[in-house]
Amino acid sequence: MAIANKIPAIARPFCFVVYARAPEGVPFREANRLFNEYSADSSRGIVLFHDHFMGSPGGVAIFHVESDEQRAALNEPGVLDGWHIEAWPLNHSHSPGAFDEQIAFTVRNYAGEDWDKLKQQDRPSYS
Repeated sequence: MAIANKIPAIARPFCFVVYARAPEGVPFREANRLFNEYSADSSRGIVLFHDHFMGSPGGVAIFHVESDEQRAALNEPGVLDGWHIEAWPLNHSHSPGAFDEQIAFTVRNYAGEDWDKLKQQDRPSYS
């Protein structure tokens, strides 16, 4: 099964959000393992963020895609064959730094908070 939507050609680098849900019957642990493998595949670009859904096997990831080859790889499900996958370019996030700044802008302007302070609260270590 291919990606649910056709990812458009890009004229310059952009970040893409990928939403992926496992088929019914896939156990959470296996879905998490497969989504981690999918996210770690550097042929799709640099993965900037990924997390898994609670209550439904699957996840979301943000990739920084710089080339037509990476965009083509993003169009392929790879280890997530059979999953429902959608991928969309983000309007303002054209680089990893722009993605971070978009978070800071949103938190500052829509929540009245300081991103630099928020990202230090309850910060876990995943190393």
